[in-house]
Amino acid sequence: MASIVKTLRAAADPNRLRLLLLLREEELSVAELQEILVMGQSTISTHLAQLKQAGLVEDRRTGKSSLYRPTPAGGSPLEGILAQAATEISESPSDLAAMRHVVRKRQDKTRAFFDSMAGKLGKDYVPGKSWKSIAEALLRLMPPLTVADIGAGDGSFSLLLAQSARQVIAVDSSARMIEVGHELAARHAISNIDFRLGDMEELPVAAGEVDLVFFSQSLHHAQHPARVLTEAARILKSGGRIAILDLIRHRFEEARELYADEWLGFTESELSDLLERAGFTSIQTSIVDKEPEGPQFQTLMATAVKPG
Repeated sequence: MASIVKTLRAAADPNRLRLLLLLREEELSVAELQEILVMGQSTISTHLAQLKQAGLVEDRRTGKSSLYRPTPAGGSPLEGILAQAATEISESPSDLAAMRHVVRKRQDKTRAFFDSMAGKLGKDYVPGKSWKSIAEALLRLMPPLTVADIGAGDGSFSLLLAQSARQVIAVDSSARMIEVGHELAARHAISNIDFRLGDMEELPVAAGEVDLVFFSQSLHHAQHPARVLTEAARILKSGGRIAILDLIRHRFEEARELYADEWLGFTESELSDLLERAGFTSIQTSIVDKEPEGPQFQTLMATAVKPG
């Protein structure tokens, strides 16, 4: 009984009813309620405090202000009161029109921000947006395939592929890298990665064993890229695909010593020609990234299909 009395007492004031009717439609701040109701800030704050004390509204912090909304009413008598009040309080229609105007202003402010950022979102920081998160989302949309990660290193990329792949065959010529890969997979409880020690030119993979072959910044370490791509075609099923991420041709000679690079990247035409000679079709190449810092390495992506 006490809670019903408290509810009725809090809702008895016409201005508090107007507030409740507005908040039933939209979360609003004190400043927005001021604009809608043409009342002073202290008056609105006092009414909101009384409604909050009665358990009829709650607030949530957003930036420097708070947005108010009704508490979940369930089957409380307030629902009936508000329904009746909406038909009887003459100010309600104009209040709602003013509220819609205020909400449009809020939306216009958000839209103006994105208008000002158009063309910059890929260059400037955006909270929560990273290429890693985008890659993980796309990888999880990948159908369950058998994937060969050639030149897998410690298996970091293989771990990402394993989220959606039926099986990942991670091949590397470094026994220590394979060992570290096993440790990483065990630490993350990933069991569908098969680490295999082997050379890119003589892959320890059966003919037609995989659906997708992936080279992630590994082809430029190969002694003979043409032989490597011929091997990739051998282990692919008919209709299987190859994807290559590598460096566009550059002149940073120090890479040979710093990163054990055999090749200073490839041009799009060179990589396209290598794939064609290995028997691939539907070849597509593009530059997908450029590092802002010197020597400004650019990333080249190539995809192709092994014909059926």
